[in-house]
Amino acid sequence: MSVTSTTTSKTSTTGTGEASGRRGLPHGDRRRREFTTRRGLTIAAFMAPAAVFVAVFTYYPVLAGGQMAFRNWKLTDLTDTSWVGLKNFGDVFADPAWGTVLGNTAVWVLGSIVPQLLIGFALALWLRRRFRLRGLYQALIFFPWAISGFLIGILFRWLFNSEFGVVNDLLQKAGLIDEPIAWLADPKTAMVAVLIANIWYGVTFFTIMILAALQSIPDELYEAAALDGAGKARTLFQITIPYIRTTLALTVLLRVIWIFNFPDLIFGMTGGGPNNETHIVTTWMIKITQQGDYGRASALGLLVVAALLVFAVFFLMATREKKGVRS
Repeated sequence: MSVTSTTTSKTSTTGTGEASGRRGLPHGDRRRREFTTRRGLTIAAFMAPAAVFVAVFTYYPVLAGGQMAFRNWKLTDLTDTSWVGLKNFGDVFADPAWGTVLGNTAVWVLGSIVPQLLIGFALALWLRRRFRLRGLYQALIFFPWAISGFLIGILFRWLFNSEFGVVNDLLQKAGLIDEPIAWLADPKTAMVAVLIANIWYGVTFFTIMILAALQSIPDELYEAAALDGAGKARTLFQITIPYIRTTLALTVLLRVIWIFNFPDLIFGMTGGGPNNETHIVTTWMIKITQQGDYGRASALGLLVVAALLVFAVFFLMATREKKGVRS
């Protein structure tokens, strides 16, 4: 009788221990055990349409366009799409406009990024302060980023019009010029006009990013600097810029990639003219495509991808440094 009861009590104790052990399993282990093949197939079924869409409309065009760079692909003669190797790349480098386009691209990127950074940084410092109607000023400064680049190009094409443009009218009324300037028709001023438009358009991005970084700086740092007698310049270079330097680096790298690959505004304003003086690599690639030489345009596109990958490497390196600093 006692042996039976003892055995029964041990069994019940063991069962209770196993049950409590199951109840005591970590939540992650229970979820891992609940994952079944049926659940995995359900997840895959929901992801399949998006995966197929991306494969058909992104990866397939990239691969098809990439192989065009090594073939004789011209709309004037689709019967001959033979393999030509690196000939299309050689044609790109041998084109007389290649040097002009490369120089324009360098001017386009550097001439846009530096003023955008400086003006955006100044506006972000100003918007960090508390003052009346600050929200309204923020909305007005952030508004250009909601407009497409091509529409901005059309807008500035009218502003810089030599006959009835607002820019010439204001300059004449201010007494700075005696007669209207053909901004978009003169090779000396066309690039200046598109740079002004791009600077106005891109300042918003820097302002948004830098303002978000400035708001993360603790006020105690500025209070301690004020107690130490630090001036505005010393506070800027020893507290503000060092604290947000990673954000500045990431923002600059990201913006360089976008400006390098941003033909919308130039096409809206000048279409690359006059005489290729405002063509950058991406607008020139579109022009070659419109001429029907898909092979040469694809070769130029691969060169653009290679250049952007270089920038992407620096971007990833900066991101890794940011994670290290945080850790």
